[in-house]
Amino acid sequence: MLQLAQRMRRAKPSAIMLIAEKAKALQAAGRDIISFSIGVPNFLPGPHVYAAARKALESDSGQYGSNRGSNALLDAFLAHLQQAGLTDYARENLSTGVGAKHVLYSLAEALLEEGDEIAFPTPYWTSYMDIAEIVGAKVKLLPCPPAQGYKLTPQQLDAAITPATRVFLFNNPSNPTGMVYTRAEIAALAAVLARKPDTWIVTDDIYHRMVFDGIGYHNFVQFEPSLRERLVFVDSLSKTYGMPGWRVGFMAGPRIVADAVTTLNSNHITNLPEITTAAAIAALAGPQDVTRRQVEDFARRRDRVHAALTAIAGVGCPRPQGAFYAFPDVSAFYGKRHDGAVIADDVAFCAALLESKGVACVPGSAFGEPHALRISYTCKAAQLEPGLARIAEFCGELR
Repeated sequence: MLQLAQRMRRAKPSAIMLIAEKAKALQAAGRDIISFSIGVPNFLPGPHVYAAARKALESDSGQYGSNRGSNALLDAFLAHLQQAGLTDYARENLSTGVGAKHVLYSLAEALLEEGDEIAFPTPYWTSYMDIAEIVGAKVKLLPCPPAQGYKLTPQQLDAAITPATRVFLFNNPSNPTGMVYTRAEIAALAAVLARKPDTWIVTDDIYHRMVFDGIGYHNFVQFEPSLRERLVFVDSLSKTYGMPGWRVGFMAGPRIVADAVTTLNSNHITNLPEITTAAAIAALAGPQDVTRRQVEDFARRRDRVHAALTAIAGVGCPRPQGAFYAFPDVSAFYGKRHDGAVIADDVAFCAALLESKGVACVPGSAFGEPHALRISYTCKAAQLEPGLARIAEFCGELR
């Protein structure tokens, strides 16, 4: 009997997309659903992006492009890096992909042999675990509970990273928690990593332009320049520019890694399409006012979401300082009942909340933290307050 490859036994569909699809199905059935589930920006890119795409469509060459990315796109990304405080990179240090997820998967293929160890903090973005399992890596989780603000400490990192750790994967600002590491925190972690010469470092910083409260974005190489020889920075257009469906991701790092990802591109995707490339260049090099306005709006939404959640007795929620997520701890309600059903865990909590109140959230266990749930506050503005009120009402009904 013919069977699929063994790796498919380790592959799982995205838990986030499963919740989003269930919410869509309920909406299609006529239910009034407010979705806090999927991390999709609630805005579209500026008109200059569409103008560039239309122009590229009208003059489409129909030819293959560069496996690495066009020179114009790479130059636009280099300028983008410089604005983030990351300098001294050249085109040969860069490569592209069909979104950051594709870049991360290519990096896993390039850096990890089957059985190699990859370490990352918990809570983590769901695809980290899925990608690691597909390529057959061993995962070492570094738990960061709400009591420490969902952040990794230097002491934890020092104890966790050994010569056997092939890759350390770090996400800042964080999906799912919205937490952002301060300058001092990044400097302290960088000092530890400088003492771990056998480990590649991958920083998934796709939300680095969505930071609130004047904290600013910081990267390890800014404090320990020697890390540049083994650090890979990953970015994407999806969140910053409201372009998740355009599927453009980037990496910057040592040339050997950029060349490896480019080689994989030659076998996986060949190149990014001309039209997508033109739109990406326009987004990176054009006016940034849309992004700035949205970050201001997300900061205001964060304030409303955090205030509403912490006003619910039994809910704990460290204050997010970036991205567009909140990650409240709802474990105080486990063991209670709603309409006779026991809320045994985060999955039961989210299922009952969706069924009874029509609010879709993602269980925290999808991110490695079963005490919490993730709220993405990118819904329509008119839905934000009613959705938060429904969560409060639901919690008030638990007995």
